[in-house]
Amino acid sequence: MLNKNLAAIDIGTNSFHLIVVKIKNKGNFEIIDREKEVIRLGEGSSTDIKKILPAAMKRAVDCLVRFKEIAASHNAIIRAVATSAVREAHNRNEFIELVRQKTGIEIEVVSGHEEARLIYLGALKALPIYNNRTLLVDIGGGSTEFVVGFEGHIDYSVSLKLGAVRLSEKFFPDFKVTPSRVETCRRWVEGEIFPVANQLKQFRVDKIVGSSGTIMSCGFMINAKKKKPSDSAILNNFTFSKNELKEVVKETLSKKTPEKRKKIKGLDEKRADIIPAGVIILETIFDLLGINEMTISGYALREGIIIDTLQKSASEKSKPVLADIRKESVMHLAEKCEYDRKHCIHVSRLALELYDDLVPLHKLKPECREYLEAASILHDVGYHISHTNHHHHSYYIIKNSELLGFSENEIDIIAHTARYHRKSHPKPGHSEFMKLNDQTREVIKKLSSILRIADSFDRTHRKIVSRLSASVEPKKVKITVKHKKSMEPVIELWNLERRKKLFEEIFGKKVLTELVKQ
Repeated sequence: MLNKNLAAIDIGTNSFHLIVVKIKNKGNFEIIDREKEVIRLGEGSSTDIKKILPAAMKRAVDCLVRFKEIAASHNAIIRAVATSAVREAHNRNEFIELVRQKTGIEIEVVSGHEEARLIYLGALKALPIYNNRTLLVDIGGGSTEFVVGFEGHIDYSVSLKLGAVRLSEKFFPDFKVTPSRVETCRRWVEGEIFPVANQLKQFRVDKIVGSSGTIMSCGFMINAKKKKPSDSAILNNFTFSKNELKEVVKETLSKKTPEKRKKIKGLDEKRADIIPAGVIILETIFDLLGINEMTISGYALREGIIIDTLQKSASEKSKPVLADIRKESVMHLAEKCEYDRKHCIHVSRLALELYDDLVPLHKLKPECREYLEAASILHDVGYHISHTNHHHHSYYIIKNSELLGFSENEIDIIAHTARYHRKSHPKPGHSEFMKLNDQTREVIKKLSSILRIADSFDRTHRKIVSRLSASVEPKKVKITVKHKKSMEPVIELWNLERRKKLFEEIFGKKVLTELVKQ
């Protein structure tokens, strides 16, 4: 399995999605290609998707021919999973056989519960929710899945025949919005979700997560309204509030036609026709379940297919690690960039020793320790591009990589901390740095000042300095430097003199050292 790339195809009611991944150790994978096509497989089938129409079937086959060619170009094994549109169609066997004949692709039709499980697996790889009891909501074209999961196990799951395409066909057949249609649709959705809402009240959940088209679209519309919108392509770990959702719903339903809705900032034009039904479903879920905020998972069914395939693999090395996806994501990026493992891990340990001893001085929140560890491990990944200005390259790589489990602001902190591990201090003339808020900039300054000192103590990459400890005094910070008996850290101390100025400026204390041979 590890010698082959994998391709996952999500055959949905509204869209078909393809991802092609390169498999790494420990179940990590790198997405090397992706495609999406709006097929509308359930088109013309009203509320109950009973038959795949000939035109939709042709669009589907043509799309899968293209997906097969893309997967073949990467020498990838294909696994294709079909959801509500196919599982409910009376002519599903005809469709499956046609696809097999035309493309060679064998389609797996999964139940609503299995669909929910695969989506949950995808979310576990995208967000740090393994140790949280999580309610996951996924609104697709033909169905909506609810999952309550904890530590990889599912406590509850249900799949309802509520989807953006399905309800558009039933309540907005010409895709035009009127008050009476909206009200009728709301009442229907409330009736369908109410029993599920009652069942979910028995679970005390720590986190609410949403995934797939409708929820991602709402996220993009909400993001577009912000003063400093994210430029992320998937909004992974993006959190929005009930009030923010209400604003988007109000705007969406005020636009009577798809043409008017196409002008809504952040909305994909291809979703302008079905988005009213989608936002009604999501708003009703928020209301009936008493949800105040939701976090978006950038991964869903197709990534879950990859993870499930790897979990079923005979090789232990290929089994995904889901308990600490943030650390795994950092290490995956570091390994991908062929980092100097011994140096970076050593610098990380030195940096964390300083961080822990200096808590009374820096007074940072506990989560900042994790940001420092990540930045320390990744600070030299820029060498993968060029030695010259590698700190700038490190920033670019970190900022533009999918560090799963981290929010965009957290990625900004990690990327900037790595960028400032050498050379210039943070300055008003640095535009990307100045875009951040005051609190975030302060965290970056403190973390990068600690990283600069830690990195200076392994300037030769020979681990001459084995341990660091620090004590805070009224006018100084004394760093005890434990080093090998046989070697003096001459270059390290010389480098410290060049790197310590940022620390001294931020904390207003001189940095002094005491050498101890080990």
